[in-house]
Amino acid sequence: MPIRTAVLSAVVLTLTAVSGGRVVPQAQAQAVHPDTGALARIAAEARAGSRLMETAGYLTDIYGPRLTGSPHLRAAGTFVVEQLKKWGITSARFERWGPFGPGWTTDRFVALVASPSPYPLLAFPKAWTPGTGGSVVANAVLAVIENERDFDTYRGTLKGAIVLTAPVRPNALPAPRRGDPRYSAEELRALTEPAPAPAASSGEAVRAGLEFARKRMEFYVNEGVIALLEPGGYDGAVFVGDGRMRDDAAFAGQGFYPWPDAVASQVVVSSEQYNRIARTLQSGTPVTVELDIASDYHPAEPDSFNIVAELPGTDLSGEVVMLGAHFDSAHAATGAADDAAGCVVMLEAMRILRASGLKTRRTIRLALWTGAEQGHLGARFYVTQNFADPASMELRPDHARLSAYFNLDRGAGAIRGLYLQGNTAAAPMLERWLAPLKPLGATALSPRFSMDGDHQAFDAVGLPAFDFIQDPGEYEARIRHSNLDTFDRLNGDVLIQNAVLVAFLAYEAANQNGMVPRKPVPPPDKAAAGPWSPGR
Repeated sequence: MPIRTAVLSAVVLTLTAVSGGRVVPQAQAQAVHPDTGALARIAAEARAGSRLMETAGYLTDIYGPRLTGSPHLRAAGTFVVEQLKKWGITSARFERWGPFGPGWTTDRFVALVASPSPYPLLAFPKAWTPGTGGSVVANAVLAVIENERDFDTYRGTLKGAIVLTAPVRPNALPAPRRGDPRYSAEELRALTEPAPAPAASSGEAVRAGLEFARKRMEFYVNEGVIALLEPGGYDGAVFVGDGRMRDDAAFAGQGFYPWPDAVASQVVVSSEQYNRIARTLQSGTPVTVELDIASDYHPAEPDSFNIVAELPGTDLSGEVVMLGAHFDSAHAATGAADDAAGCVVMLEAMRILRASGLKTRRTIRLALWTGAEQGHLGARFYVTQNFADPASMELRPDHARLSAYFNLDRGAGAIRGLYLQGNTAAAPMLERWLAPLKPLGATALSPRFSMDGDHQAFDAVGLPAFDFIQDPGEYEARIRHSNLDTFDRLNGDVLIQNAVLVAFLAYEAANQNGMVPRKPVPPPDKAAAGPWSPGR
């Protein structure tokens, strides 16, 4: 059913006014850019025919969570490819990448304190950790292992126990952003300033920490623990991650083959309840915990996939503008803000451009990535195969044909501008395109590097890659990778507004006479190579 709201109506009226009070037919559209007539047509189509929230409902309520390698991810991907084809984007397809390794699902999970006073636990198993083989009731033991000397302290004492692995401590996560969830004018202005120098970090310290974590997990497994409990989150939000033991090779895209004997069952418990159990143990009162975890590994298909689709260009069809978001999600909720929100905005932008009949000189390509939560693996594979291997920096022909890549992965907030990744030469062009979008609040161009996104794979080989600035709300503090990341966190008006903005930027980039300016190609970086790199 078409979405018709006061907010979208206001956007259409505002953007139509920009074009002279009417939606300009394609034949009469302005020859100069930005093309405000096209913008009004985009906004009108968004208001009249939006499928965005319907698509979001399928990705979250029906198919989510979408952990890479899981059958839920593939089912959701099949739905999206079929939907794109129904919208007339017949090029939609899976593009395989890999290997990744087995997928993982949890089919049953029960966690509660059995004694001294029974109560259910707000808790979730970590991804890729094994099940318990049925319901078990065992003593809880507080065993905090912080260095190798602690191995001797607990050796021979943990067999058959459910182990609490962290001390009681106040939660150190950032406080939620209360009040106005939008960036203020001052906060946006601050983003346009160069970023402060990052604190120095020691790669050696990181490697040492990873090595000790592997030794500690090996100790727990060899001692025969039933499960490991750890605190995570507060105030109803539980942050749940990946339970595999990853080393430097794994972060480079290798070693993703976890099996039940490699790690112990790991469960994240709300900090308030975890601290209650730990304090009870510290008082000398025994605690028993009941767990029933049924986890399943899916090794039949070691490869994963990206979803790719194109709107063909006209006279410059060999050149490409790309839109992207990551399709996979964490598993404690349904991955709504992270990143179904980005996916449905990009899908809606493609639908709008197709349905509006607007033509573009360059091809517009959509890519929805998987393996993003494990190190942006799908995007890195795609860049290596199509544009350049960062290990050698030997450029493929398509490297010269990509005008720009736009990435959306900062939650479900309104778009307020773009991170330039240091590509300040592109700022004047982007500023022109954003000018008609001021009614939507998108004004900021930040020279800063936005980290932890699929756009980094493009930037790493010298391609123009931009990450959208979005209003933060409580995304980082309470939603991302938590049990609260559900459909209820999505605001349809905001997401459709984002789709209008993305569709217009893609249209402008695809119709400019020249390509988007780019930075110099960086030198080769062997540490950035994945197992798909030649010779690896």
